[in-house]
Amino acid sequence: MLDTDTIVAISTPPGEGGIGIVRMSGDLSIDIIKEIFVKPNGKRIEKIEDRYFQYGKIVDDVGSTVDQVLMVCMKGPRSYTREDIVEIHCHGGMIPIRRILELTIDHGARLAEPGEFTKRAFLNGRLDLTQAEAVADLICAKSDEAARASLKQMEGALSKKIDEINKQLLDLIAHIEVTIDYPEEDIDELMLSNVEEELDEVIYDIKYLIDTANTGKLIRQGIKTVIIGKPNVGKSSLLNALVRENRAIVTNIPGTTRDIIEEYITIRGIQVNIIDTAGIRTTDDVVEKIGVERTRESIDEADLIIAMFDASLPFEEEDKEILDSIRKKKVLNIVNKIDMPILLDVDKIRKFAPHEDIIEISIKEGKGIDKIEDYIYNMVYSGDITASDELMITNIRHETLLKSSYSHLLEAREALDMGVPLDLISIHIRSGWEDLGTITGEVVTDDIIDRIFSNFCVGK
Repeated sequence: MLDTDTIVAISTPPGEGGIGIVRMSGDLSIDIIKEIFVKPNGKRIEKIEDRYFQYGKIVDDVGSTVDQVLMVCMKGPRSYTREDIVEIHCHGGMIPIRRILELTIDHGARLAEPGEFTKRAFLNGRLDLTQAEAVADLICAKSDEAARASLKQMEGALSKKIDEINKQLLDLIAHIEVTIDYPEEDIDELMLSNVEEELDEVIYDIKYLIDTANTGKLIRQGIKTVIIGKPNVGKSSLLNALVRENRAIVTNIPGTTRDIIEEYITIRGIQVNIIDTAGIRTTDDVVEKIGVERTRESIDEADLIIAMFDASLPFEEEDKEILDSIRKKKVLNIVNKIDMPILLDVDKIRKFAPHEDIIEISIKEGKGIDKIEDYIYNMVYSGDITASDELMITNIRHETLLKSSYSHLLEAREALDMGVPLDLISIHIRSGWEDLGTITGEVVTDDIIDRIFSNFCVGK
């Protein structure tokens, strides 16, 4: 149910800055600004023009100046929330922002809940649920590709595709119900052919969307990449090479890195969280033991493991143990120090990791680093999914509902092959339609809405 209170919040991050923005939305917004905003000459404004910035001052109840500001009004329904919105652009210190916020509350507004501006935009029909969620994703985007994917959803790419599929399903349900209601028309054979064709097309479209979800997740959340290997194989040097600065201490003393070191970088628009770990080996050093244990914990959470080997040393039992410990993970094997005399038998790596790629590099000479970046990029955009794709599933809620819809429609297709009556098949199809409607908000409950918008920041 839509709350009709006038809400207010600070829409800029906390701390000092050039400007701060206090935003109001609701029926009282214009009345409130007329009470606290005056022109530079001290006169109050009688009429507020829509979408024009006005320079003036915010004053308190005794007429004292709180701050010099720019004020703009966006009258509904031509606004983000489809309500009257007023923004006050003041100086970006916490004192003026807080005092202006308190003044608006004193004159009848209430503090907005997290995401309440966007929630009102959804409830008032300005955005559907996928577009609203994309707003939060864009704010939190940590890479160019994540931002681009969010913008596509904000522009309605996912909504449009879901609506197309849902229209097909509704038409299908309607045709089936006509057959059920008018059995004397004897059109079952024709209907059977149409149902099969339409179902196959919808199932294909949904499956394609589901297949983009892994790529979408990596783009949205980034790739957690853990570098592992024996001490002194070049893990910290690789981190420094990828980050392009001396982030980790590098020495020829084994065991230099005793704790995990994390860095966030962007590789061709993709966020990568690179973790340099303590070398995996048996040790009596208490601190190093803790570091090795943290390395093992990082492995469990990783999207990609970079296993490093020293080309100048023979393959040892410790190398085999490392490969055994990451057998169920996505692994890229790196052979470093190829600028030195080669003693490592690379075929032994292939023997214990036959399905994983091997890249030979020399960090010292700067050889092969670009191949690692190529691998990471191709890991994200694999198969039929490319960076130019118009649509990608980046939200786990969307993925879960798509999988549920897909399952219901597969059941309908299997039931059709088994000769199950059309009225029972229609139940499965309708369930699939409801799942898709929950993605866009066409079919959604209040508790789902509240849960989604509670994850937004205050002021958006």
